[in-house]
This record gives sequence, C-alpha cells and structure tokens, in this order.
Amino acid sequence: MNYTSILENEDNKRIILVRIGEIALKGLNRSNFEKNLGKNLRKKLKDVGDPDIHWSQSRFYIVPKAQPFDYKKATETAGSVFGVVSTSVALCCRSDYGEIKKTALLAAAEKIEALKASGKRGPIKFKVETRRGAKNFPMTSPEISCELGGELLDAFPELTVDVNDPDFILFCEVREESFLYTDITKAKGGMPIGSNGKACLLLSGGIDSPVAGYMISKRGVKICAVHFFSYPYTSERAKEKVLELAKIISTYCGEIRVMVVPYTDVQLAIHQNCRDELGTVIMRRSMMRIAEELARRNGCAALVTGESIGQVASQTMQAMYCTDAAANMPVFRPLIAMDKVDVIAIAREIGTFETSTLPYEDCCTVFTPKHPKTRPSLEEVIAEEARYDYEKLEREAVAGVEVFVCG
Repeated sequence: MNYTSILENEDNKRIILVRIGEIALKGLNRSNFEKNLGKNLRKKLKDVGDPDIHWSQSRFYIVPKAQPFDYKKATETAGSVFGVVSTSVALCCRSDYGEIKKTALLAAAEKIEALKASGKRGPIKFKVETRRGAKNFPMTSPEISCELGGELLDAFPELTVDVNDPDFILFCEVREESFLYTDITKAKGGMPIGSNGKACLLLSGGIDSPVAGYMISKRGVKICAVHFFSYPYTSERAKEKVLELAKIISTYCGEIRVMVVPYTDVQLAIHQNCRDELGTVIMRRSMMRIAEELARRNGCAALVTGESIGQVASQTMQAMYCTDAAANMPVFRPLIAMDKVDVIAIAREIGTFETSTLPYEDCCTVFTPKHPKTRPSLEEVIAEEARYDYEKLEREAVAGVEVFVCG
C-alpha cells in the first residue's frame, strides 16, 4: 500500500500506532496478510468513530476522522484484533527536527502531568529511544535521542536522565512522518483472522473447547462450531450456555456460525448397543463423522477440539487415535500439551470461565461409563461399532441441525 499522509497540514495530530508481529516476516504474500489485518481492524473499529486505517513499513495507523474520539476504547478494540502485537497513542508530526522537538515537549509534558497526578513525587527519571526509518533524515538515531534528551532537561526541571530504570521512555519514530509516544500497550498478537483458512470447532459447554477455539483463531483460522445437544438429557439452558460462549469468543474470533446437532437418538443407540467401556470412544467417533460432514458443508479444512492428552479416559493417546481414524480431515488440538491450570488462566483472561462453569452439563457427561477403556485398539472399536448401523441416525442428526449466528 502506498503511504498516505496522516497529517493533512495538521501538526501534533493524535493517532493510534499499531504494531504487527510475524506478518512483517512474510515474503511475497505479506501484502495479503496486511490487507486482511486492515480489513479486520476496520470492521472492529467501525463502532468506535469509524476511523481511517493507514499502513506502511510494518506499522498500521488508526487516524480519527473527527473529535471527540474515544482513544481508550479504540486502543482496547485494536489490541483485541489478532495480528496486532502492541499499540500506542502517539502524536504525529512532520519529519523535521524542529517539529519533532515541539512534539516531543508536548508528549513529555502530558506524561509528566500524568505521573504527578498518579502520586509521583520528586525527580522523574526518563530516557529517549529513537528509531529512524527514514534514512534520508539528516540526523542519526543516537543524535536525535541525545538532542531531544537535552531539550527535555532544559524544559522540565523535575526531569533527570536514567537509561537503566526510567519512570518513562519517550519513543521517537522517524518515518515518512514522525511519531512520538510514551506508552506501549501489549495486544493479543497472532495472525489476522481469515489468513490461514477455516476450521470447525467441536464446542461443548466446558472450559476447554472455547479456549481451543480462541487459540486456533489466534493463528488466523476462521471458525464455525458444532455443538451436540441431547435433549432432554441436556437442558435448553445448556444450549444457551454454549451460544453465550460462542458469543464471548466471537469478540476475538469474529462472527461464529454455531450448528446445534440433535444427538439424543444417536447417543441412546450407542448406549444401548455397544459395550459400556467402549461407549465414549464410539460416541467420539460418531461426533467426528457428523462434525466432518458439517465442516465440509461450511468450507472447512479441519476439525478443532479442546482435548488435552491424558486429561480424561477419552483423551489418552490410544483413544484419540481411534477417534481420529473416523475422520478424513485433520483434527487440531491447540490444548494438547497444556495443564488444566494454564487453560483456566486463558479462559479467565478471555472471559469464558464464568460461563463455562455454570452447572448445565453437556451431552459428553450423559451415559458416562463407570470404567471406560483407556487403551482401546482401533480393531476392537471398529468391530464393536459394526454391531449396529449408526449411519442412518447420524444422517438424521445432520438433517435436523439448528443454526445460530453469534457475534
């Protein structure tokens, strides 16, 4: 994208500077990732003043069209978009040392005032860090930092230089235009949604699967979701809980199409017609077949589950091998090597934990065997499965799907 001036004859314009991560390392298709991120930022920021989005040299710039503008909300919103690693509210000026100096004094004055308002007393320690992206600028980065540091010391008697433990850092980026700021806010990182295909999440009402959906989306994968619903063994509140979880993660993952599968008849047939200790793995295989059919209908190239190795009987290595053998597309498990405490920490961070722990059970807890087999062989599972024809019931379940759009 060709650079478009942010200033339009307006010095010290306040904008939001957005930094990207691995996108900057991409090769010839890097522009596709940047366009995707720009589109996602525009969509998320539409309700926050609908600002202009510019990008150049591994930086995106959120430029308000009018004032007043809610910079705090816009910064939080931009930081929740996958592909963004950090943000800063910055003052923009022409890449002329005189203008940079004036803007630096303004940025420092605002930070000093904020530190004093927060209770800071005595000398305020600072340093200046400069990045010169415009190599035709007549001063080097160290020269700019040194000069600006001297200007600040002259202008503000309360300041003292401390490069090892400063109270604040004045950052100066000299590019086509220059940007000065004192704060950097960490964002979600990852890759832009839609840049790495589409997958179908098996979404239960528990803690793990919403986190798995969040994590696969963070890698740029667009998701839809399948939920297996066994009424009356699971209640309408259980379904509402799952839809609420989808709504929560849609704030990060974008709009999610949730397909609710009427699974009661299939689950009853499995319970009545197979050995109890193999019931869970046979149920999981049935779910994989149904989810795969729905995934293909929705343009997905993979399935996603919230399984973690060894967490329960159906998540041993042997059981997962038997489960995967029922699918003809990849099955991704973002949580496979994570401890439960780590998953819970992410669930709390993204806001799904409280909803996930509401006491409305999903169908995976219905007819749970007393002694499930933890090391089933594929041969015995297939042989047991062949004792009853589940295909007709699975087709009926697919035909009876309810679709909800969350987000």
